[in-house]
Amino acid sequence: MAVDSTLSSAVGASVSEKDAKALQFIEEMTKNVDSVQERILGEILSRNADTEYLKRFQLNGATDRDTFKSKVPVVTYEDLQPEIQRIANGDKSPILSSHPISEFLTSSGTSAGERKLMPTIHEELNRRQLLYSLLMPVMNLYVPGLDKGKGLYFLFIKAETKTPGGLLARPVLTSYYKSDHFKSRPYDPFNVYTSPNETILCPDSIQSMYAQMLCGLIMREEVLRVGAVFASGLLKAIRFLQVNWKQFAHDIETGTLNPKVTDPSVRECMSKILKPNPELAAFITKECSEENWECIITRIWPNTKYLDVIVTGAMAQYIPTLEYYSGGLPMACTMYASSECYFGLNLKPMCKPSEVSYTIMPNMAYFEFLPHDDSSAQDSSRDSPPRLVDLANLEVGKEYELIVTTYAGLCRYRVGDILRVTGFHNAAPQFRFIRRKNVLLSIDFDKTDESELQQAIENASVLLKEFNTSVVEYTSYADTKQIPGHYVIYWELFVKDAANAPTDEVLSQCCFQMEESLNVVYRQCRVADSIGPLEIRVVKNGTFEELMDYAISRGASINQYKVPRCVSFTPIMELLDSRVVSKHFSPALPHWTPERRR
Repeated sequence: MAVDSTLSSAVGASVSEKDAKALQFIEEMTKNVDSVQERILGEILSRNADTEYLKRFQLNGATDRDTFKSKVPVVTYEDLQPEIQRIANGDKSPILSSHPISEFLTSSGTSAGERKLMPTIHEELNRRQLLYSLLMPVMNLYVPGLDKGKGLYFLFIKAETKTPGGLLARPVLTSYYKSDHFKSRPYDPFNVYTSPNETILCPDSIQSMYAQMLCGLIMREEVLRVGAVFASGLLKAIRFLQVNWKQFAHDIETGTLNPKVTDPSVRECMSKILKPNPELAAFITKECSEENWECIITRIWPNTKYLDVIVTGAMAQYIPTLEYYSGGLPMACTMYASSECYFGLNLKPMCKPSEVSYTIMPNMAYFEFLPHDDSSAQDSSRDSPPRLVDLANLEVGKEYELIVTTYAGLCRYRVGDILRVTGFHNAAPQFRFIRRKNVLLSIDFDKTDESELQQAIENASVLLKEFNTSVVEYTSYADTKQIPGHYVIYWELFVKDAANAPTDEVLSQCCFQMEESLNVVYRQCRVADSIGPLEIRVVKNGTFEELMDYAISRGASINQYKVPRCVSFTPIMELLDSRVVSKHFSPALPHWTPERRR
């Protein structure tokens, strides 16, 4: 059934009054996209008219789109960094927003180097909460009975820092979990978690993970959905269970909590939950002591209906591993958000991961789109301002870079996400997340982005199937220490049968297959000998978990951590190289023939 007919028919169907109200709101917003966007921009410009930033462009009180587009430039984070730094240093004048900046939301720090500080205002919490409130009414259309059990979600906070001016700087999810919107949320039978607030709000991520997993095991029969923010976070939780199941079984058998969990609030709340249960302890021991962990999620949590994780973009590579552990449970990608702004939601959350599309809600911010054409230069010069397209005027099949103007003062800000329009819900375009706008690898004239690299790895991985082996994690770097330089790809493999592991010859062919999959410029450079043979370095199992632990120890958020798809930081390089168990090189030049021009 199409999304449009599902939602539209549900508005008048026998859904709860609360759900009907939420679904009606979605219908109203998506039917009136252009008028809502016009109103949102007018509100933002009226409110922030006297800010230092907007006064710089002499709008003279104008709030219409044409004036805004003709006078206000499209900017990057680097363009705004001086203003953001002044706010961080304590300048309380209305620089970007007429409302006081309440805190900074930090980027994960793994996509593009150092953390970015995104200014926000207190009322943005209301907008985020509004989007959260729409998720379950949509999910209830596809999965009945979610009020009859609980969700096992692995959610974490990061200890915040303060800027020189005293403002908090923390990840957006930490901000939300520590807000009253989350901590004092009213009881909702569709949103009951196995994890008490105290376990989620524990600043020690190891103690937090331990307590949350223990709660999930104790309430295993009540769990109807299992999730984390990103797919990588859920896999880290499964790995944590693999390492610590004996201690969990001991705690459950004796009714006593591991003394390594020292947080007083966690110990107090767990004392009300943890009781001696030898039968459950025996079950955990039986299931977890088996060498085969296939379907472990449904074996331990047998009533699980779906996994709630993001598996789009770079997270798509985790899909096979999640399918292995879950027995092929559906994977729901429910919403699309960033530190800059919460954007929208997936109106068909039970679709296949490859079909996920997000509908941007026009009330969240003012949205514009820069047409993205891989065949032309993407960084428009300031002498030739880019022609941006409004939310209501996008074309199906085309790709765009997302630009936002927010209540908190970001004006025509380049988020860096590349989206493809897949269709419409009413008048609202629906998008597939394609990639971050970045170049991962370059040796000469070649430019390889994240999407290309992932596709090349997927193509090469086909050669591993007959050996029951898959790539569970990867990263890369451009090795220019030698001439010519070459691409180095680090692979962590999941080998089901060590006696049937892929040979050196097979892994060398994987290198060649990757090169065959890369773009024509790369292959031309290889043939011209300006790039050396691609190299795969296989690392020990657990290496990428160590990489995550290292990033978290340096301040990354466990919720928002994503494995960097390209690395250059010396300590990370040293860690990876110290775990290499084998090296393999492409044995031949990839196919390339000169283009014929007439």
